[in-house]
Amino acid sequence: MSFTTRKSLVSLASAIALSAGALTVATGAEAAPVAVAPAAVPVHGVDPTDANLRQPVGDLAFSQVTIADSQTPGFGAATIYYPDDTTHGTYGGVAVVPGYTSPQSAVAWLGPRLASRGFVVITIATNSIYDQPTTRGRELLSALDYLTTSSPAAVRQRLDPQRLAVMGHSMGGGGALYAVSQRTTIKAAVPLAPYNQDKTWQTVKTPTMLMAGSADNVAGIGTFSRPFYRSMTGARERALVNVQGADHGTFVRENATIGKYATAWLKRFVDEDTRYDQFLCPAPTGDGLTEYTASCPNA
Repeated sequence: MSFTTRKSLVSLASAIALSAGALTVATGAEAAPVAVAPAAVPVHGVDPTDANLRQPVGDLAFSQVTIADSQTPGFGAATIYYPDDTTHGTYGGVAVVPGYTSPQSAVAWLGPRLASRGFVVITIATNSIYDQPTTRGRELLSALDYLTTSSPAAVRQRLDPQRLAVMGHSMGGGGALYAVSQRTTIKAAVPLAPYNQDKTWQTVKTPTMLMAGSADNVAGIGTFSRPFYRSMTGARERALVNVQGADHGTFVRENATIGKYATAWLKRFVDEDTRYDQFLCPAPTGDGLTEYTASCPNA
C-alpha cells in the first residue's frame, strides 16, 4: 500500500469517526457523548527492508540546525536534525547523549540516520565531559523539554511532543535508563553499550532495547547490559542485543547492524509502526548478532 493510500484511509476513518461523534439518539434524555478514537500515528517512509534499514540514510530529505550552548538550558551545545516534509503529519522526537569524556560528535551519526527515517533528533553535548550517568539522564530530559517548548519554530512545527525517545552511549546509555525510570511517558529507549553502576531498573516501563558488543571490554554485556535487562521486570517490551565483534567504540560510528535494530525499535514503539515487527520478533538469529533476547510480547 502506498503512503498516499495509507494517508487517505486514515483521513477517511477520522472523518467517519467525527461524523459518528456528532450523532445523537432521541430517547427523551440527553444522549451520552460518543467516544472518538484518537487519530492514527502518521506512517513515514518507505516499507522497510533489511537492505534499506542498513543504509546510513533513509528516503526522507532532512535539514539540521546548530544550537549554541548559551541557548540550551540544562545541557551543552546541540544539533537538531529534522525531516523537511510538513504535509504528512508530525514526527516523534529522539534525544541522544554521548558517553564519558566524549563530545557530541560521538553520537552525530544517529542524526542523519534517524531524521531521514522520520524523526526529529537532538544530539547534545553534556555540561561537563565528566558527567555521570544520572546527570546525563537529566540532560536528556532537559533536551526533550527543549525540543518540545523552546526549539526553533521549524522544529516544533514538525514534532509530536507526545512521542519522545532517548538514546545514549556508554554513560549516556546509563543516562537513558535513568531518564526512562524518571519519566514513564517516554515511548522508547535504546541505550548503546550502556554503563551504569546501578543494576536495578524494575521501575522502567518504557520499551527498551539494550545494545551491547561482544568485544566490549569497557561495558561488557555480562557486567552491565544483561543485569540491566534481567532487572527490567516492569518493561513489557524489552530486548537485549549483543552485536558480534563490536567493541565500545563501535557504537560511536555508523554501523549497519546497530543502525538497523535501533531504527526498527524506535519506529515500532515511537511511531507504533507494525511494519517493523518483522525485524524484532520473533527474535532474529545470525545477522551479525551473537545474541538477541527479547520479551516478544506481540509474538
